[in-house]
Amino acid sequence: MDFLPNISINFVPTTIITPKTMLYYLFNYLDHVFDFPGAGVFKYISFRASAATILSLMIAAIYGKPIIYKLQKLQIGESIRDLGLHGQLEKKGTPTMGGFIIIASLLIPVVLFARLDNVYILLLIIATIWTTMIGFADDYIKVFKKDKQGLKGIFKVIGQIGLGLIVGLTLYYNQHVVVREFLGGGKYVDKHSLITTVPFLKNNLLDYDILSSYLPASLGWLPYVFICIFIITAVSNAANITDGIDGLAAGTSAIIGLTLAIFAYLSGNKIFAEYLNIMLIPNSGEMVIFAAAFLGACIGFLWYNAFPAQVFMGDTGSLMLGSVIATMALILRKELMIPLLCGIFLVENISVILQVAYFKYQKRKNGIEFARENRLFKMAPLHHHYQKKGYHEAKIVTRFWIVAIVLSVVTLVILKLQ
Repeated sequence: MDFLPNISINFVPTTIITPKTMLYYLFNYLDHVFDFPGAGVFKYISFRASAATILSLMIAAIYGKPIIYKLQKLQIGESIRDLGLHGQLEKKGTPTMGGFIIIASLLIPVVLFARLDNVYILLLIIATIWTTMIGFADDYIKVFKKDKQGLKGIFKVIGQIGLGLIVGLTLYYNQHVVVREFLGGGKYVDKHSLITTVPFLKNNLLDYDILSSYLPASLGWLPYVFICIFIITAVSNAANITDGIDGLAAGTSAIIGLTLAIFAYLSGNKIFAEYLNIMLIPNSGEMVIFAAAFLGACIGFLWYNAFPAQVFMGDTGSLMLGSVIATMALILRKELMIPLLCGIFLVENISVILQVAYFKYQKRKNGIEFARENRLFKMAPLHHHYQKKGYHEAKIVTRFWIVAIVLSVVTLVILKLQ
């Protein structure tokens, strides 16, 4: 039997995706052939999501310490530049590349508990591995080549554009990417469509095909793929910028991941989708397992990354967090909610843009010395501004988490504001 979906561009070798390699298929087999007691529970997304969360937490807790020890042994320590921040130089020598803890805690439960014949799961695994490799290249150059600049920005962007192309083209062309339209009387039809959710509107749907209506048919994919590239690049870089103090990026990502897990469950459930009047996206419920493992991996990493951090995630982890969040939002047709859902990432990113723009403006108008003494923020990104103002690192992180929780709740409430 062919367990792979009909993906337009085949990125994953079929040899690694066999029924014998995943617990889902194993217990499904035991249930149907041997009527094995309890095996049928693997049919339920709620059970597999719970198991994925628990396993990801266990992997991070048990194997996190040996990974940190190995990183310390390899002398993979963060090079700390003195920025005049309280307690900053005390972190010198703290190992980086801790993102590997998140990667292992995420992918192992997904492979064991998720259905790997699901196009959405495949895309998320690709996004995870793809941006992990980009981040690893950056960290490797910084640590082993002693180049503080790391991987050149142009190569990072090229890598992110590549992932945007993969995600965009797959969602655009793959015929397994459908939404279910109810016709009444219990009848429905599955349609390959590029509609997405627009918050606050009565009929809150936007069809991306409108953007390509003036283009030749051969270029119809271009606007949608460009949007995917922009969103993935922006969120990935924003998560990277947010990773500046202990626990901020991991904790914020965990909150966002939980929200996306709820979205995935609601969008994949016929009863809830009809009640809330939202798009029913067949097979998107399987993403709950991925989002649950993502949540567990982020929380598990916090065991070692919370203040004072025993390990930093580095670009190995931070670029991956943003790209996975962006990919999940695109799959669930919730990408237009990213400015609200990922508000912490957005504000952190905007603070850097505003700081640079204001500095250049003052430099041109009043000279370099005036510009240096009259910055918009004491320091960017925004979390460093509050550090400069004397706030303790742990207090900044906690308050940012509270804001992230409020933003996530508001994002969920928007589902009923139509």
